[in-house]
Amino acid sequence: MANTITILPGDGIGPEITAQAELILSRVDELYGLDLRLQRARLGGEAIDADGTPLPQATVEACQDSDAVLLGAVGGPKWDNIDKAKRPERGLLGIRKELKLFANLRPAQLFPELQHACLLRPDIVGQGLDIMVVRELTGGIYFGKPKGEEIRNGERVAYNTMIYTESEVRRIARVAFETAMKRGKRLCSVDKANVLEVSQLWRDVVTETAKEYPEVELSHMYVDNAAMQLVRDPSQFDVVVTSNLFGDILSDEAAVITGSIGMLPSASLGRHNPGLYEPIHGSAPDIAGEDKANPLAAILSVAMLLRYSLERADAAKTVERAVQAVLREGYRTLDIMEEGATQVGCAEMGRLALERLGKE
Repeated sequence: MANTITILPGDGIGPEITAQAELILSRVDELYGLDLRLQRARLGGEAIDADGTPLPQATVEACQDSDAVLLGAVGGPKWDNIDKAKRPERGLLGIRKELKLFANLRPAQLFPELQHACLLRPDIVGQGLDIMVVRELTGGIYFGKPKGEEIRNGERVAYNTMIYTESEVRRIARVAFETAMKRGKRLCSVDKANVLEVSQLWRDVVTETAKEYPEVELSHMYVDNAAMQLVRDPSQFDVVVTSNLFGDILSDEAAVITGSIGMLPSASLGRHNPGLYEPIHGSAPDIAGEDKANPLAAILSVAMLLRYSLERADAAKTVERAVQAVLREGYRTLDIMEEGATQVGCAEMGRLALERLGKE
């Protein structure tokens, strides 16, 4: 039976990087006989232009009928001044909601070949950086109600509501504990329980859930301290679990301190629905169409897709080894360029990775 993969190229550099990721998927299919069926759909700005909405119903249905979804990027200045409810980012939030993708897994790993790019001191880098941030994705302040903007006492007032149910916290906690069990068996739950009632509930439920996983060492940390500790000593973290808002911020921080945000993938998962895989970088409209984008994060997102949705860790490792081989040989796109390396464009980097699949 065919495994259907829906590709959402999106905006900016999205089509360029997903084109390279698609070539990798096709080659992996040849190597491992995965019987893949690739199809495309529209999301974000390109969907606004073509369909008048950032999330067409046809895209929702295509994704729901898939085994996995691969996304490029959404957004750009072209759509900055349209109705907030119809901006490209609404399409991304919407498809996560439609697919019930409540868990976002973002690895922040420093490749040995890119240690020079890390923004931290050499002594800190030497201790290692390999963190998995598990972010709750469909609750919290981004989706809480009431929300809105109105006039009070003659001035504009805007408000959002941070809200979590016990069941929402427990299900993301279980994902985090399961992830920790497959790694170093250490989990840090990040909240703001000293001032927020919603965070106190979060902490209570995570602590209760820990009883189901006695092998995992659980710790708690306030979000402001966690932001500081990520810079001071990231090696202390193995798996981090936190809410939608805090996870949005901390996962970007964890990624950027590696100095190679263009290298990092992510996975958004639900209970049984197709997972959605995407690089964590944005649409980079300033370099779109110039063959300067780094496709490696999209290619590593393919590896996560193979591992989590198709349950083919062997194929995932083949993709990851191909990426590391290209880096080891000194090839770099502009964002990770260093002295003595060979600079290549998006298409060439994709070709080099493709060439090394199964040969490393």
